[in-house]
Amino acid sequence: MTSAVPLEVRTEQIAPPGTLPEVLARTAPADQFAWIRDGEGFVAWGRAAAVTTCGPGRFSHALGWWHAIRDQAAITDPVRQPGTGLLALGSFTYSAASQADSALIVPEVIIGHRGGQWWRTRISPACDGRRARPGAPARAPEPPAPPGDITLRPGALPPRRWGAAVAEAVRRIGSGGLEKVVLARDEYIRTGHPVDVRWLIGRLTADYPRTWVFSVDRLIGATPEMLLRLERGLVTSRVLAGTIRRTGQDRADLALAAGLARSSKDLEEHAYAVRSVTGALAPYCTSMNVPESPFVLHLPNVMHLATDVAGRLAGQAGSLELAAALHPSAAVCGTPRQAADALITELEAMDRDRYAGPVGWIDAAGDGEWAIALRCGRIAASDPRLMRIFAGCGIVAGSQPPEEIAESEAKLMPMRAAFGLTGTPDAAR
Repeated sequence: MTSAVPLEVRTEQIAPPGTLPEVLARTAPADQFAWIRDGEGFVAWGRAAAVTTCGPGRFSHALGWWHAIRDQAAITDPVRQPGTGLLALGSFTYSAASQADSALIVPEVIIGHRGGQWWRTRISPACDGRRARPGAPARAPEPPAPPGDITLRPGALPPRRWGAAVAEAVRRIGSGGLEKVVLARDEYIRTGHPVDVRWLIGRLTADYPRTWVFSVDRLIGATPEMLLRLERGLVTSRVLAGTIRRTGQDRADLALAAGLARSSKDLEEHAYAVRSVTGALAPYCTSMNVPESPFVLHLPNVMHLATDVAGRLAGQAGSLELAAALHPSAAVCGTPRQAADALITELEAMDRDRYAGPVGWIDAAGDGEWAIALRCGRIAASDPRLMRIFAGCGIVAGSQPPEEIAESEAKLMPMRAAFGLTGTPDAAR
């Protein structure tokens, strides 16, 4: 853990420097961060301050550290938009019992873009007079590099064994005690050269522009699910549950979308997730708007049932506090939570690390965005040529193991395809 030291924060408006992936590509390939959707968001690099934490108190520990950082910072911010001024990025483990750590990091330099406005924030410790390094240089020491030869191997449970775990989950649901459980599986990608975050972010933003593409502390992905956004007192959350794989044929996909919208199994799964989010948000809001029916969200590889929930914040809670209250939702755990979480521990045979945990950012006003870390992978701390990727599926009474295996394959595709992989490894079958 890095102790809280006074920080000097200066934000200024700048001319457009290129796209955000282009800006990131002009930085040295180390300690880089990204939060990009539809060309907006920010990229960042360096560490002005950071905290790592673990266990049941990981959120409260990080929040206490962040409040101390915020209260001591000297902030100059004429832009005054959500995400300008002092900002921290974070990612947290799914489980309080995880052996992995969680982190909240204040970068040294941030380049942001929103609504046609560009800004740069520089952050440095105020006590030693050190200045953050200037904005991205015109040329990087090396351009983003592909990872060389790539191999894929199964993780804790290859597909057939994971399918057996799905069958057992369906049996447990049928015997009573829980209504839904989310089961995840993992794989390992081995590369010939260290994974270049800049290269991977470029691939993901090109292929999945409508998702939130992120890079935080070796966790990289393109998630479609916003756990919550807090902006000037308005709380919004996008709930996804219920999935079908796309065919690539427009007419066939429209028929599949119509079927998804009528599927009793998928509507049941979705309803559990919506109730989970609205129940957790209600104590923090004076009013809430929850649509009666979900819509179908079309992504390049899959379609999801989706509901956008909105509420008006009642008190002074910040975005990270709300994220902690919402996690884990039924979309990544199940219903009821305690029974589902116990079954996950029993059947998955792995530590999820930061997969399915909150990932996002918070600013000095408490505003921020926290997504669920899905369609993602984490580079190993001990080996920059090894990345562990994840996918999960919601299991209810009507779930069929072959269909859930196919869905998990579709959810692994964003990270596989980013590395140029298109199939399942023979050893994993």
